[in-house]
Amino acid sequence: MAYEANGKTIETTETGYLVSHDDWDSDVAGVIATAEGLILTQDHWDVIEYLRDAYLNHNGEQPNNRAMLKAMQEKWPARKVDNKTLFDLFPGNPSKQAGKIAGLPESLRKGGY
Repeated sequence: MAYEANGKTIETTETGYLVSHDDWDSDVAGVIATAEGLILTQDHWDVIEYLRDAYLNHNGEQPNNRAMLKAMQEKWPARKVDNKTLFDLFPGNPSKQAGKIAGLPESLRKGGY
């Protein structure tokens, strides 16, 4: 499997995750999101940016759904953020699907909460 973005072919694993997170940019994220059946809103981007920051600036950390809930509640204090909120944004499992769109390696942990 591969994605086409910015006039080039982006190599992926069998499950659609980028082989190199260095190939990622916002255009690539849009292509992956489209392949996942999603249209990215600012809420999606808030989650994606949080995951990229955690991975790139915190020693490869890949937050699970519980950590994502806590971070998004801090980001969106005027709203109640619960599991449904994240699953409405990323129905294919928030930590995994958002991680894929964020260009991060596939998380091999089980569960997500």
